[in-house]
Amino acid sequence: MSSKLRTRPDIFGLQENNYGYLKGNLSFLPMNRFFILLSAVTLFLACKPKKEVKKEIVENPGIYTEMYRPQYHFSPEEKWMNDPNGLVYHEGIYHLFYQYYPDDIVWGPMHWGHAISKDMVHWEHKPIALYPDEHGLIFSGSAVVDKKNISGFAKNGETPLVAMFTYHLMEGEKSGRDDFQTQGIAYSLDNGETWEKYAGNPVIKNSGIRDFRDPKVFWYEETEQWIMVLVAGDHAKFYSSADLKDWRYASDFGKRQGAHGGVWECPDLFALPVEGTEEKKWVLLISINPGAPNGGSGTQYFIGEFNGKRFTSNQKEPKWLDYGTDNYAGVTYNNTPDDERIFIGWMSNWDYARDTPTEKWRSAMTLPRNLGLRKVEDDYFLVNYPLQSVDDIAKSVLARLDDVKPNKQETIYLEGLHQSQIKFKTASKDFMLSIKNASGEKVDLIMDSKSESLLLDRMKSGQMSFQAEFGNKKHYAPIQRLGKEPYEVSIFLDWSSIEVFVDGGLYAMTDQIFPTEPFNELIVENKDSNHAIQQISILGMQSIW
Repeated sequence: MSSKLRTRPDIFGLQENNYGYLKGNLSFLPMNRFFILLSAVTLFLACKPKKEVKKEIVENPGIYTEMYRPQYHFSPEEKWMNDPNGLVYHEGIYHLFYQYYPDDIVWGPMHWGHAISKDMVHWEHKPIALYPDEHGLIFSGSAVVDKKNISGFAKNGETPLVAMFTYHLMEGEKSGRDDFQTQGIAYSLDNGETWEKYAGNPVIKNSGIRDFRDPKVFWYEETEQWIMVLVAGDHAKFYSSADLKDWRYASDFGKRQGAHGGVWECPDLFALPVEGTEEKKWVLLISINPGAPNGGSGTQYFIGEFNGKRFTSNQKEPKWLDYGTDNYAGVTYNNTPDDERIFIGWMSNWDYARDTPTEKWRSAMTLPRNLGLRKVEDDYFLVNYPLQSVDDIAKSVLARLDDVKPNKQETIYLEGLHQSQIKFKTASKDFMLSIKNASGEKVDLIMDSKSESLLLDRMKSGQMSFQAEFGNKKHYAPIQRLGKEPYEVSIFLDWSSIEVFVDGGLYAMTDQIFPTEPFNELIVENKDSNHAIQQISILGMQSIW
């Protein structure tokens, strides 16, 4: 971790923030409890000499204890963050680069921020990796390990990391040109610590395509070439290269397939085995803004084939990786151990990303997730579920409940619910979980058999006035593929988010929430007449900071 990060201070270091709550170990302590605590502390200190009072009361730096600060999701130390970039693993290190503006908590001239991890859970902040230059701002892209030094960047036996990104020339955009986005590369010979931009940038110029960006690069073994997919407004383009410098156009995909409610962004292409079989299929991820099923930004995917030049898919209808409104621009890691396909997304939505009620920083990433392919009846679906390393920080048992019988309801009161993992198994298609606090704020998760929907309701979840559409409707996911057998539901609550995974990630929903005090009540209502809700466990999640 960064040397600037510290553990939370003791109780005497508490400090009021702008929302009327306290930073520190009791980060969300309401003010009425604060005055009771303050009276006790004052009485205790009255017996001490004045010099000891000054020694006891210290200023709380408030690092990673600010209101709404995620405790086990990645967020920058400060300022604005959006898309994950350059996801690559090398020599024991997972690199997370990201769109970053170091001067404000709203979007501005883009850099590549940087953090590293050994387990995809605990993160160490690093210096900014890439700065804007004469070619433009540094927009989204990817990174690869050039194991054979095909690029020729290494001179003394090093293994280059090569990043490919979009240059965005703001002056060109403002002047009305359409060719203001080009593709550049940079390389690192010290496993990402420092970066050198290629002198021949840009390596792909623009013939006049207004939205021409977000290159994802990978090695294609069958033809021994680098493959790149990027987006061009309403479709994807594929290129190939022998050396990461000279690129040749290969094909297009998507002008008449998939969802087209907004601009296509942040593509990714990879092969996955189908669960329980030896079959493999190719998956193309495309983020789209707007046009997602519950409004604003979202990520669709296509299942198909790729032959080194062209991606094809017989898919007729859009498919969505996550039905919540706060999982966007997600891509996967290159060069992972055991060829794991690890995904991470930006946990926000362009409808309100600039307006969410945080002050020191803005935005977080989703939990890292393993991706897989599952065949249900005659169709293929992408599943996504948090890594085992996320489960490993679920250390404390907050509560357990054997079951909630048919047509029954149970209520559990407990501290720490706002930083927890909730799991249970059931075959019920009719139930509701309400997660509440003392102010009456709540989040409801509803399984409804009549509409064949999973509903996530944040309409009374806390602060919502910062944007009109943030809490104006329930978010839904269709559940027609959910079978009759018992399935698992996993819910991950952090200080300002909820992530729901049903049936091993066949369905996923990710939403931000901004309660004014922590959730401490769980109501489980089973509306099914035949099936119990079983093995309910609530585990406390450790802070990664």
